[in-house]
Amino acid sequence: MRKGLLSIGAAAVALSFGLTACGGDDGGTTAASGGASSAAASAPAKKGKIGVILPDSKSSARWETADRKYLDEAFTAAGIDHDIQNAQGDKTAFQTIADQMITNGATVLVIVNLDSGTGKAVLDKAKAQGVATIDYDRLTLNGGADYYVSFDNTAVGKLQGEGLVKCLTDDKADKPIIAELNGSPTDNNATLFKQGYDGVLQPKYDSGDYKKGPDQSVPDWDNAQAGTIFEQMLTQEPKIAGVLAANDGLGNAAIAVLKKQKLNGKVPVTGQDATVQGLQNILNGDQCMTVYKAVKQEADATSQLAIALAQGQKPAATGTVKDTESGKDVPAVLLTPVAIYKDNVKDVVADGYVTKDELCAGDFAAKCADAGIS
Repeated sequence: MRKGLLSIGAAAVALSFGLTACGGDDGGTTAASGGASSAAASAPAKKGKIGVILPDSKSSARWETADRKYLDEAFTAAGIDHDIQNAQGDKTAFQTIADQMITNGATVLVIVNLDSGTGKAVLDKAKAQGVATIDYDRLTLNGGADYYVSFDNTAVGKLQGEGLVKCLTDDKADKPIIAELNGSPTDNNATLFKQGYDGVLQPKYDSGDYKKGPDQSVPDWDNAQAGTIFEQMLTQEPKIAGVLAANDGLGNAAIAVLKKQKLNGKVPVTGQDATVQGLQNILNGDQCMTVYKAVKQEADATSQLAIALAQGQKPAATGTVKDTESGKDVPAVLLTPVAIYKDNVKDVVADGYVTKDELCAGDFAAKCADAGIS
């Protein structure tokens, strides 16, 4: 497991060497490596302004507890003027914030879209004003962003599918009925997650080893709606024996319903994001696994790109992804996710993503000790 976490760091190091920028008319290049502080040290005189629009607070706690913090720290260290705002799930507010940022002089715009339609409208307006653009975490289909930074989201889904299989195998489940509680239908990431876990689960359905049960998406990743949807699923199919929940928030909504039926801990539930709540559910035995995406690595990769762009450089990404709507290749950086089970929750703490104090508060102190978290 430790090797898995180190591989994420290795990807970030590779990224730092992959980011290069056009130097001048002589065709020379300068490396934008070593993170924000290094970029600041070698920065040319030109400094632009970076605007960041986060999507909401309800789909995942990470946006405010992790992404905002890491991006702000990187931009501040580089001495770059920046503005980070949260659209709180409001598509109109999302576009208004973008308009204000562009009007107020943003030269780089980083967005986590609420859907591809709204995201494209914002990206089109930014490009028309000569503003460089980065899709952060979610690709805006047909949006034409200059760069895309995320995790390998199909790999995230594959880890979830493999995790559910592992937990069901450990439980010696016989022909279990599986419910799939998918992410928002307007989020391309949710589509990629589903491709990943269906790639694992479909052969199980085809062979008859598993039975496919209810399969439904949750609008806007809304946890309250997820609870209602899963309650209906369980009414429709009371013998659900495994839940592929696309993130920790949806997983927790399913767990709350299972608790009412005294089925928590008996029905494996997956997750994603390694939130404090998700990790505590794992320590409790109510959630079988989550997927850890080292948000700091994602934020650092994005900040390096954004800082270079703000300084008038033209950084090179380490790869590309295919936009399935436009057919174009988008310059991209994709990082590596890691599966987390009870026996390696401690690695998320050791990596600094969550603290022992917040994870191990109150009744969880003993559970943390049992899991080797010290």
